[in-house]
Amino acid sequence: MKLLKISTIIVLLLPFFCLSQSKKAPAKSKSGKKTSSAVFRQKDNVPALIPHKKGNKLGYVNQQKKYVVQPIYDIAMFFSEDCNLLNSKNEAARKYGTANFATVEQNKIVYRINAAGKRVYTYRSEDLGLCREPYKPQKYNAYILDGKYGIIDREKFKDPNDKSQYTVYPQYQYLFILEGKDYEHPMIIAADNDRFGVIDINNKVIVPLQYHDIKRNYSWKIAGLFEVTKDDKTYFYIDTDNKAY
Repeated sequence: MKLLKISTIIVLLLPFFCLSQSKKAPAKSKSGKKTSSAVFRQKDNVPALIPHKKGNKLGYVNQQKKYVVQPIYDIAMFFSEDCNLLNSKNEAARKYGTANFATVEQNKIVYRINAAGKRVYTYRSEDLGLCREPYKPQKYNAYILDGKYGIIDREKFKDPNDKSQYTVYPQYQYLFILEGKDYEHPMIIAADNDRFGVIDINNKVIVPLQYHDIKRNYSWKIAGLFEVTKDDKTYFYIDTDNKAY
């Protein structure tokens, strides 16, 4: 029986943890299914349990920022599906692939835990099946014109000289379209004057451009949250109202 490190699992899964952008050169160098589970009963589209760091360890807080699962883990991911377990040849392991559980790591051993923080499954390489989710390209793409970033509809854009064909005319230092559940209305990480925020496809500011960095990861798609930092050291989550968790 071979236990897995979380780094191995992340390679097999969708990349929940992606590289974040650099405040020094953001333009170049840097880089679900619904469930009725209590874990994913949401208020204002925010998960009931949110990974939170204290010192060098991670646990889970509720929406009132109180710890429900104590910070004892080296890595803690959102409660979400694990398609490798859902497609496991081991029928007993499949139930731990649902969104009722979260993946955590402690002392280089990876577990699935339930909403009470109980370890219910330890990852084994032989239990991991293949993810079968089809790839769907983004409807919109970032477009660079004269060193500035804008947004185009990849199916409609033909002429870069026609301003009316731009969804967002190039004006930003950097733009990155986050993958989300709403294909038609994605959230977009934007940077100007070395500060990051979030805009929508209509160029409406969702999160003010005040952060040193916003990670390009799956926290928006999975949990409706953005992972941000004000000092390039401590990251935390915010919602679309810029409320911190």
